[in-house]
Amino acid sequence: MSQETEISWQDFEKVALKVATIVAAEPFKQARKPAYILTVDIGNGELKKSSAQITDLYAIDELIGKQVICVTNFPKKQIGPILSEVLITGFYDNNGQVILAVPDKPAPNGAKLA
Repeated sequence: MSQETEISWQDFEKVALKVATIVAAEPFKQARKPAYILTVDIGNGELKKSSAQITDLYAIDELIGKQVICVTNFPKKQIGPILSEVLITGFYDNNGQVILAVPDKPAPNGAKLA
């Protein structure tokens, strides 16, 4: 188990964790590791792209319409030919595969983690 760095409440408040809905997904053919390019609606119809290494557990057709929890205030990151604009969150399982972090009931896109 790794040592965790304690942060203040003020540090946590700086992280914008918001609900978004996946509206498009496609294979990221140029990625070094298998991944999808996901487009998410983060509220008010604002669309953002992200790269997600979730191909082991998720098929493209099951991702469309799924709500996820995203970090929306990280700097944009160039990943090959795409500019990743949000970080879609998840947890590693015992095999190192990513399980998406999702709300258990529908929430409005853009809703901030409480």
